[in-house]
Amino acid sequence: MEEDQESLKYLFQQEFSKMVAVISGLYGLQHIEIAEDIVSETFLLAAENWGLKGLPPNPTAWLYVVAKQKTLYYFRRNKIFQNKILPEIAPKTEDPEGSEELNFSEENIKDSQLRMLFAICNPAIASEAQIGLALRILCGFGIDEIAEAFLTNKETVNKRLFRAKEKLRAEKIKMELPPEKEIPARLDNVLHIIYLLFTEGYYSKTQDRILRKDLCLEALRLGVTLAEYEKTNLPKTNALLALMCFHASRFHARQTDTDPMILYEEQDESLWDQDLIRQGIHFLDLSVQGKEISSYHLEARIAYWHCNKQDTPEKWEEILDLYNRLLLINYSPSVALNRIFALYKVRGRGIALAEAEVLRLENNHFYYLLLGELYKEVDEERSRSNLKAAYSLAKTQTERQGIQEKLFLLDEARDKKGK
Repeated sequence: MEEDQESLKYLFQQEFSKMVAVISGLYGLQHIEIAEDIVSETFLLAAENWGLKGLPPNPTAWLYVVAKQKTLYYFRRNKIFQNKILPEIAPKTEDPEGSEELNFSEENIKDSQLRMLFAICNPAIASEAQIGLALRILCGFGIDEIAEAFLTNKETVNKRLFRAKEKLRAEKIKMELPPEKEIPARLDNVLHIIYLLFTEGYYSKTQDRILRKDLCLEALRLGVTLAEYEKTNLPKTNALLALMCFHASRFHARQTDTDPMILYEEQDESLWDQDLIRQGIHFLDLSVQGKEISSYHLEARIAYWHCNKQDTPEKWEEILDLYNRLLLINYSPSVALNRIFALYKVRGRGIALAEAEVLRLENNHFYYLLLGELYKEVDEERSRSNLKAAYSLAKTQTERQGIQEKLFLLDEARDKKGK
C-alpha cells in the first residue's frame, strides 16, 4: 500500500505538468485552471481506484485515458450549456472534433511543454509570478512547496498565481513560440526560470532538504527540450546545460544515507558521475560557437574546474578571473562570496579577509561561514563567533547540523591545545 502511494506521488511529479500542458495546448490558456482541475481529479480517482485494486499494468496510460475522458466530458457538457442554456450571453467554447485529438504522445508532450514555457515567460507576467507558474504548471509543485521556496505563505502564492493566470487571459497570451527574431531575447527569461529551478533543487530551501534531485532533473529535462529545438538551441542554452551537468555530476557525492550534506573538499571524487561530466564538456564545447559570453558561460567554466580536485595555482587563478568577470555581468552576494574564497586560494588569507569584511553581508549565513573558515587558523574565537552567527541564520536543520559539527571540531582542537 505504501509502495503504491509512493508510485502515485512519483507519477504526479512526473505527469501532472505534462497533462496540464497538453490539455491547455489544445483548448487554450484561458482554460488552464480547468486543465489543472481535470488532472487533479484524475489523480484523485487514481488514488481511490488503485487503493482498492492496486496499480494497473500501465499506470501512465491509465492516467492519460481517464484525463482524456474527463476533458472531453467537461468541454462537451460546457458546450451544451453554452449553446442551449445561455445562447446569448455565453461565448462558445472551442471544441475539438474528438478525444483522439488530445494527444499524449512523447513528441506532443515535449512540444506542448516548450510552448507552455514560452507562454509563462511572457514579459507581460511579473518575474515572481513567472517562477511560481513554472513551478506549478511545468514542475507540478504544490502550493505549500511554492510557498516554502518563496519563504512566504500559501495565501500570497495563491494570489500571485491567480493574478498571473488572469494576465494570461487578459493579454490573450497563446501557447505558441514567439516569432523567430524575438526568440533570443525571450529565451533569456526562459533560461532564467530553468536556472532558478535547478538552483532551488541544488541547494534547496524547501522540505528541510539541501538537495532535491527531482527539481534538478526537471530543470535538466527542460534545458534538453530547448536544445532539441533548432531555434532555441543557442550557445547560452548549451552553456546552461553544461553548468547543470557539471553540478549534477556530484549528486551521489554530496550526500549519503547518514550524511545529508558533504562539502566539496570532503567529497569522494570516485562517486562523481563521469558520464555527466563528459556530457557537460560536450555542451560547453557547443556553447563557445557564438560571439556572446553570458553568465552561464562563466559559471559553467567555473563548474568545469570544480570537476577536478587538483589544487593548482593555474586552476584558482582562472577561477578568480572568471568570478571577476561574472561580477561585472551579474553581481550577486553568492558570486561575491565565492570570489573571496578563490581570492584566498590565489592571494592568501589576509587579503581575502580584508575584502570579506568589506562585503558585510550580515543577513547571509554563508558570509559568516566563510569568515569562520578564514579565521580558523588565525583567530579561533573570531572563527567561533562567526560560525555561531551562521548557525543562527541558517535556514534548514541540515545546515545547522553541519555548522554545529564545525563548532565541535573547533572546541575539540582547543581542548587538545589545552592539554
